Amino acid sequence: MGLTITKQQLAELDRVDFDGKIYIIDHVSEVENAIAYLSTQHALGFDTETKPAFKRGHVNNVALLQLATEEECFLFRLNKIGYPDSLEELMCNDSIKKIGLSLRDDFAALRKRTRKKPQNFIDLQLFVDKFGIEDNSLQKIYAIIFGKKISKSQRLSNWEAAELSPAQQSYAAIDAWACLKIYNHLTQNKIRNEHTNH
Repeated sequence: MGLTITKQQLAELDRVDFDGKIYIIDHVSEVENAIAYLSTQHALGFDTETKPAFKRGHVNNVALLQLATEEECFLFRLNKIGYPDSLEELMCNDSIKKIGLSLRDDFAALRKRTRKKPQNFIDLQLFVDKFGIEDNSLQKIYAIIFGKKISKSQRLSNWEAAELSPAQQSYAAIDAWACLKIYNHLTQNKIRNEHTNH
């Protein structure tokens, strides 16, 4: 029997908060330091946000790219800084795992900014199958594992706003951070279970 959660059960859960530090990278001069730090990690949570288009056939460019550790999240405002070479290099760095969800959509959106294919990405939608989790939305996966609910209220907000509101920052950070947290939890538990079963 696979692990699932109903909308009703989800609605009753407490909301998850991001207690880590959020860094907004909206000037090209801030990119190098952020990338230098992120390049020291062995795994990062990843997500993107795009300003919703309410006209049919119109699609906006990716406005925000989020990369998270378990303690902090870096929000790269691509609508302000473009897609710097060092960020592209990090996305293509084969020695750093990047954990995301429904990556096909993110990659399709990023293709408008770069022709290079991102490397060493793990898609949680496929990954959680191995652990008997049948639901594959980030909100439900997180709720099944941690018993808390990720709010989706900011999803359709304006990601190209002059300033990102605290609610937008928190939402964007949680989405990337939660991907890494889920991955770390599942892989660490798997290793633990393998040790206790021997």
